[in-house]
Amino acid sequence: MHLLPLVLSLFCAASAAEPQPLRFAVSESVAMPLMEIDNGEARRGILFDLHQRIAERLQRPLQQRVVPRLRLRQLMDAGKVDVSCYVNPAWLAGSDRRYLWTVPFMTHRDLLVGHTPRPEPQLAHLKGERIGTVLGYSYPALEPLFRSGELRRDDGRRQEWVLAKLASRRYRYALSNELSLHWFNRQRPVASRLWAFDEIDSYPVSCVVRDDPAVPGRQVLRAMRQMQQAGEFETILARYR
Repeated sequence: MHLLPLVLSLFCAASAAEPQPLRFAVSESVAMPLMEIDNGEARRGILFDLHQRIAERLQRPLQQRVVPRLRLRQLMDAGKVDVSCYVNPAWLAGSDRRYLWTVPFMTHRDLLVGHTPRPEPQLAHLKGERIGTVLGYSYPALEPLFRSGELRRDDGRRQEWVLAKLASRRYRYALSNELSLHWFNRQRPVASRLWAFDEIDSYPVSCVVRDDPAVPGRQVLRAMRQMQQAGEFETILARYR
């Protein structure tokens, strides 16, 4: 008769000892090789491997939540997710939350892309052009042109959809990050590949962590520094080149 309370007590103690999952946000707009998303679930890619390695170093269960890009900051501010990787500090400017920033793990490059290898166009000559862009994504170098109407955004929900529309000649130019363009091209015949004309912008990307006592933020920062020193970032990137 006295066994049941003992069993329940042991079960509760074991449950309390289990580490809480580390919750990563994944923007639904990302494409391979950053992340493959299938039926709303993260499957594989650079970010998948990075998240997995951080969780392993912290010895915590991993959760990856795929969210609309426009809601990513809202969910971070509300404490619904703990970590978001592939972020630049400028993207969270104006937030009333405090965040911790890891060391950068790679450089993001935005490229102006077209479907034929013609001479590089000058931005001044693109007045009025529709440019393929990713919904909710900011292109700081081009924002003045978008605001003035000199260039017009044509948003797609995911990067690969933007490139697919360019390949089918729905518009003449699009913006793509370098990695996604290379991944898109490697699956196409040489004659139908897309061409990068110009690097529009580049900046380092990191992981951002909620500065909250319930989140092991300092441990995440330390794990990322250790991964950098051990060459793990380059190892992960090399798998998808």
